[in-house]
Amino acid sequence: METKAAVRFTLGKQSSMAPGRHDSTAAAAVEETDDVERPMDPEVRLMYSANEGDLDGIRELLDSGVNVNFKDTDGRTALHVAACNGLTDVVSLLLDRGSELDPSDCWGSTPLADATYYKKHDVIKLLEKRGAKPLMAPMHVRHAREVPEYEIDPKEIDFTDSVEITKGTFHLALWRSIQVAVKRLEEELISDEEKVKSFRDELALLQKIRHPNVVQFLGAVTQSSPMMIVTEYLPKGDLRAFLKKKGALKPITAVRFALDIARGMNYLHENKPPIIHRDLEPSNILRDDSGHLKVADFGVSKLMTVKEDRPLTCQETSCRYIAPEVYKNEEYDTKVDVFSFALILQEMIEGCPPFSAKQENEVPKVYAAKERPPFNSPAKHYAHGLKELIEECWSEKPAKRPTFRQVLTRLESIHNSFAHKRRWKVRPLRCFQNLEAILKKDHSNGRSRSRSSRSTAESI
Repeated sequence: METKAAVRFTLGKQSSMAPGRHDSTAAAAVEETDDVERPMDPEVRLMYSANEGDLDGIRELLDSGVNVNFKDTDGRTALHVAACNGLTDVVSLLLDRGSELDPSDCWGSTPLADATYYKKHDVIKLLEKRGAKPLMAPMHVRHAREVPEYEIDPKEIDFTDSVEITKGTFHLALWRSIQVAVKRLEEELISDEEKVKSFRDELALLQKIRHPNVVQFLGAVTQSSPMMIVTEYLPKGDLRAFLKKKGALKPITAVRFALDIARGMNYLHENKPPIIHRDLEPSNILRDDSGHLKVADFGVSKLMTVKEDRPLTCQETSCRYIAPEVYKNEEYDTKVDVFSFALILQEMIEGCPPFSAKQENEVPKVYAAKERPPFNSPAKHYAHGLKELIEECWSEKPAKRPTFRQVLTRLESIHNSFAHKRRWKVRPLRCFQNLEAILKKDHSNGRSRSRSSRSTAESI
């Protein structure tokens, strides 16, 4: 069975999670893109045969060595195509010939999920009988009225041109034609109680948060798998990448950034009950279009009233910015975030991470031994009480560390002092510029008067 080749084509019904699956063109078997006749690739022919229910054609292709688990550009297999169309004979044949039972396409949908969406009951029964597992999300509710207000229809999230924003965490996607950051809990993690609990906790926190210096929560997918958290996308990236590119910042810039972080953290800490971030570090601080900073990624955050079941590990948080009491597995409160903040503020001025020469897992031991990163930059970069503030924030005793409310008051005063010093430096220059303009004007007026006098004398 040969036909004209296609660069892109759609076969029958799309994945149950595919954007635009109700498009009238979705049922087209082949879209003609050129006038040159070429033989269809065997793998593509397998997808086409599955769509048409051509059992003999499928057997012939599989006998010739075609991979039964071949995936098209959307990650679909022939089993997806047959399940969408309700072709029980084809589904049975493909399974008998080694087709994976629960392959996921690029939208995270399986053949069983597709058959369920299109109400292909015979295929559903067959797949379940062969051992297919329904993708029931752990947060699935029984009644429609119980679906949370923030629930997003996964069909609206388009991963077609998705790219990884942060390794293994957030991906860029489109939602209602706007770019968003999506954090996915993949199917293989749904059985991991700790991962699901972390997802629930993060979602519970994000619902409470709305502040200019905290990344904005937009919604979530909780009624189907994979479950997702959707937040605003900030294309300028994180503070870690910015510092790597820029190096040490000017003190006034570092203080301005510190004010943004402190405002966001103060909002979290003054929540009722307080929210402890627990993973405050440069890669979890994002830059918006105006150059301001926003606190992000609440994957290990918790309400202060929630008792900790187990200690944090370096796999969950950056040990380079962790407070000593967390490392020692002692009781702690919001002051752990103040400790991390001090390290970030000093890093912005120094231009390198704290104890950058040491391995990350070695750094907490150094903090526990009461050592702190050295102040190598000129003393003037830590003027107006900035050094003293940093030292108080990373104090060994949490009770001696200031609150973010107190940090804000001191930072605003420090920022004003740096700004006043800059204004004082440029005033003489402006004065000289004004004086020069006045002298030029007087000189020009003098020449005009001189010409006028000569003209009068000549006329007389």
